[in-house]
Order: sequence, then C-alpha cells, then structure tokens
Amino acid sequence: MAVLNKIRQRSVFLIVIIALALFSFVLADLIKNGGFISQKAQNTIASINGKEIDRTEFAQKVEAANRNFGPNASSMQAVNYVWNQEIRSAVYEEQFEELGITAGKDQVNELLAESLANNPTFLNEAGSFDKAKMSEYVANVKETSPQAYQQWVDYEQSIAKSAKEQTYLTLIKAAVGATLKEGEIAYKMENDNVDIKYVQLPYSMISDDEVNVTDADVEAYINKHPEQYKSEASRSIRYVFFQETPSAEDEEEIQKETAALLEDKAEFRNNIVDTLRGFKNTTDAVEYVAQNSALPYQDRFMFKKDLPAAVADTLYTLEVGDVFGPYKDGDYIKISRIVAQTQIPDSVKSSHILVSWKGLGTAGDTERTKEQAKALADSILTVVKADGTKFGPLAAEYSADNSNKDKAGDLGYAIPGMMVPAFNDFIFENETGDIDVVETSFGYHVVKIEEQKNEQKAIKVASVARKIEPSEKTINNNFTETTKFQIAAGEGDFAEVAKEKELTVRPVNNMKMMDENIPGLGSQRSIVQWAFNEDSKVGEIKRFEVKGGYAVVQLTAKASEGTMKASEALGTVKPMLLKEKKAELIKSKISGSSLEDIASSQGQTVKTASAINMKTPTISGAGTEPKVVGTAFAMEIGKTSQPIAGNNGVYIIEVTKKTDAPSLDSYLSYATQTSTNQANSANSRVFNALKEAAEIEDNRARFY
Repeated sequence: MAVLNKIRQRSVFLIVIIALALFSFVLADLIKNGGFISQKAQNTIASINGKEIDRTEFAQKVEAANRNFGPNASSMQAVNYVWNQEIRSAVYEEQFEELGITAGKDQVNELLAESLANNPTFLNEAGSFDKAKMSEYVANVKETSPQAYQQWVDYEQSIAKSAKEQTYLTLIKAAVGATLKEGEIAYKMENDNVDIKYVQLPYSMISDDEVNVTDADVEAYINKHPEQYKSEASRSIRYVFFQETPSAEDEEEIQKETAALLEDKAEFRNNIVDTLRGFKNTTDAVEYVAQNSALPYQDRFMFKKDLPAAVADTLYTLEVGDVFGPYKDGDYIKISRIVAQTQIPDSVKSSHILVSWKGLGTAGDTERTKEQAKALADSILTVVKADGTKFGPLAAEYSADNSNKDKAGDLGYAIPGMMVPAFNDFIFENETGDIDVVETSFGYHVVKIEEQKNEQKAIKVASVARKIEPSEKTINNNFTETTKFQIAAGEGDFAEVAKEKELTVRPVNNMKMMDENIPGLGSQRSIVQWAFNEDSKVGEIKRFEVKGGYAVVQLTAKASEGTMKASEALGTVKPMLLKEKKAELIKSKISGSSLEDIASSQGQTVKTASAINMKTPTISGAGTEPKVVGTAFAMEIGKTSQPIAGNNGVYIIEVTKKTDAPSLDSYLSYATQTSTNQANSANSRVFNALKEAAEIEDNRARFY
C-alpha cells in the first residue's frame, strides 16, 4: 500500500516522464525518415533538375511497362525502362521550354496519320487513313471507355513529345557540320600513307614477376585521373545456397506412388465397394492422363527417335494397350501406355492456297465473309483437281500466305506435329497427290500433298508423369540445416563454418544499388535492398527464401559513392601500369644505333609495313598502334625514332617512304560524309550530354 501511495503522489511527474519518452521516440523516427517533410519524401521517387517524380504515377507507368514487356521480363527491367523515359522527358522538356519549342495540332495530326496509316480502324474504303474515322473513334471511346480514352490521350501526348524532340534534334543537327578544310583533313587521313621499317619489342619479353605494381601505384594513378574512376555506392556479400533437392527416399516414394496408379483399387462409397480402374485397365487412357498426370497428353504419332532414349527400344516394341513403367525420364517418374499405332512418312512436302476471311489474323484488307471464303476455297479445289497446272497461278492470285504465294504455295517438308493439327492430320494420313480443303485457325487451306518420305511405324503414347520433388520431410530438414548454419556462422567465422560443413561460399562483389541479379540465385532484389539498407552492418548475416531453397547471406563490405579505391580499380589499372613499367625496363635494355643492331641485340627481326594511314592506324604484324603511326607521320624519311611505348610493345621505327595523296579540286564529298557521320551520332550524344549535366536525385531503391 505504501508503494501505491508513493506512485499516486508522483503521478504528474510520471506522466511527464512518459510523455517525454514518447516524444523522443517519435522525434527519433522523424529524424531517421527525413524529418517532418518525410511524407512528401515518401511520395517522391526521384527529382530531375528540380522536377519531382510522383511515386504513384511512376508505379502506374511501371505496371503498364510490365504488361507490355510480357511475363519474361523482370520488374526491374520495367523500372529501369520507365526511369530512362522519365530522364529523357525531363531533360528534353527543359530544353523545349527554354527554346520555346512546341508541337502544333497540325503537326501532331500529321504524325498520328503516319503512325496509324496501317491500322484498319482508321482506314476508309480506299485503304487510306481517314481523319474523320480517327475523330469518330476518339469521340466514341471518350463516351464509352474512360480507360481507353486515357490511353489515347497518353498516346497523343507521346506523339507530341516525339514531335518536339524531333524539332529540337533537327535544330541541333542543322548546327552540326564540317568545313571544306575538315573534309580535306578527312581525305588526307584516309589517303596519305607512309612506309616504315620497325622493330617491335613485345611486352611479353618481360614476365609479370619482373615488375611490381603496388596498391600505392594504383592509388597514385587514380588520383591523377579521378574523372575516369568515379564509383557508385556498392555492397559486397557472400552467401551459401541450401538447395531443396529431392532425396533418394523421395524419388523412391514417388516411384511407388506412380506404380500404384497402374492397378485397380477398391474404394468404399455409400456403403458400396467401388472399383476404380487403374492405368493398366482404364478404357480411356487419355482421360486418365488428364486426371492424374503432371504433364499433358501429347496427341501425336512419334517415331522411335522421338521417345525417351533410355526406354525407346522397349516402348517402340509394345503393342496397343500394353503398359510400361514406372521409369525415370528427366525430372519425372512415368508410366506409359500405347494408345495407337500406324505407318506414316517421317516427312511430307506440301503446297497450299490459303483463303482467309475478315476477322482472322491472316485476313489483311479482305472483306470476305467465312461463307464466301469456303465457297472460294471449294471453287479453287474443283479447278485444281481438274487441272493441276493451275495450282501455282491460283496461289499467286488468291493465297493469303505471302511467304509462299509466289512459289506456287510451296510449304517445303514438314515432320509430324510441325503443322497445326487439322493440316498435320491431312498431309500425314492421306496419300501423295491428294488435294482437299482443310479448315484451321488461319483460314481454309486448299492443300496438295506433293511428296511423302520414309514411311515407318509410329506410335501414340499416353504417359502419366509425376514430378520428382522434395517431400515435406526433406524441406523441413533443409530448413533445419539452414538455420543451424546461420546460427553457427553468426557465432563464428562464416567461411570457416561453411568449410567445416563442406558448403560452398559464393562471393558477390560490388553490387550496385539498382542491381537485381545475384549470380547463382537469379533475380533477388530483396537481398540487394537488404545489403543497401542503412541499418545493415558489415558482418551481419541474414537468411532469405529463394527459388529452390534458402540463401544465407553475409554483408562483407560497404563502399560509398566517390572515387574508386585501389582494390576496386586494380583490374583495369594494373594492366596499364604493368605495360608502363615493362616499357621502361625494355627501353633501358635497348642498345645499338640502327634498327638492325637493336633487333639483333634483343633477339628480334626488322619488319616492314607499307601504306599505313592515320584513319586505320594498323601495322601489319603488330596490330593497332595509333601512337606509333602518328609518330611516323611526324618524322622525316630516313630518321630513326626514339623508343615508342605502344599498345603491344615498345617500337623503334624508321620511315622509308611518304606518299601524299593527290590534291582534289573539291573536298565537298568528304566534308559531307564527315558532317553526316557527326549528325548520325548527334541524337545519342545530345541525350548523354543533357543527362550528364542534369541534377538527378534517384530514390528508386527505397521503393523497388
């Protein structure tokens, strides 16, 4: 009671203490997340030259890009695509505003007409683009489908942006050109040439062990060339992958379960014992496959070469109704039953005349109905049956298959299953010379069988397949082993613990903030996000559920944005420094005043190279050596150069002949070509320059 009384007496004091604690907690969270403006920051994914990009709008564009890319593209590919579009839009719009560039309504309509010229929705009866039809379409979707209308507005805006961009780039290109003097220089670089004698002392003369490139050397080189060695923020990790693979016991159990499907089994239903037919005795093997198999039934005849190699001999000799299995085929355990057998050719050459109708993908601009198409196909059939020589001309006149209509409809040779089912069945189940009309999803085909080769036995096989997968017990065991390793690695050395458990440690160095692929694991954006989280500490370990198992990951290094460290640039800088140091060693060993003396003292030979020019500075027998070629053009005939450190070695050269190209009356063609080359690269160079000059704050990593 005394304690309770003391608490009551100090209630105001306690309330103040609790309030201060809560306030400090909230304040700390605000500071951590960007202060009182954090809500705005949470809704802004990036800023480009002061223009803020809204997170919701960006996400909508990413979703649209994902739909357009299809299922094979990753979400980060869509994010990066939209990001590049946003940068392009922002940097160009700034230029448009500054220069007063706009896109007029007439210009936009003209571009719309060009882009929609082949869209049947906007074509008139003459097959030409009809502005009235476009206006009618826009008015209709505006009234009936807000979503479709918004898509149209977005499309129209993109056309307007393209128009402004085209105007801007045209202005840039108009200022890009080459003078006649530049044309003359281009001509002389291509046509002036020089002949030389030379001695090449290759860098391979000095082994890497004879020169020493230190970290200090690399660091000094980076400090001299800081602009070339800027680095993004990066993270390095290492991981162990615990793959969920089925055990031998799992495979054995799946084999037993699959084998059990062969036999009938009794089932007690409503006080009656009912017999369920197994695969061996079922009257409908195809339906049984549909109900019980992980893989669908393949409704096609197969030759021996098409069957699983390990069991092809056995399956091919079975009779209709016979069963075989269980057997292993790749990642599946299968039981198979022969459902049909026949003699068919292994390849068939055929020709066709495709008659399409309005609404099909092959229709083109035809207005023909399906009934009219059938009547035309039957009419063509009657004609070609009476006179086979008319097949080619009729194909050229009526066939909707542009790939072969001018080749008498020749489709070449096909193997079983290559054509759509109805077409396939006709050419393989009938005789050479047969002609008939076959309907498929492409239209009506007037088909002629030209030739059939190598008739042989073929079978249809119904197979019940069960995938070999890890059992729940195996999955649980894998999780347990993963957890044990995670705990042990957290208490000890990651690499040593992995070594003790005979596990492979895989390093991943210098991941960038927007990376998503982890070598060996595929797309794992969550791992990259964790590595870049400011709360993740070097040495920290975390388990991630990945496709096919778990990855236990350790963060091994953090690097901030700035200039590369020596260790990061070692791979590119060290080879250059090795060449520099080898060049100095080689130069110190050179003795003799003539090429012959120098070559003899170094165990080399004097070589010659003729008609060298500066446009393509390649020396026969040595490779591309612009520094050596440039020196040659600056030398006098008969003079011997000082040692020159080139790409592939140290050179001493002597110019034996110089040939100046004859003067031209005009260098306009060369000036024009130079101007064209510069204009062709203007688009990418302008965008890259604007992007490099832009002030970009990229916060995508917070959200993706």
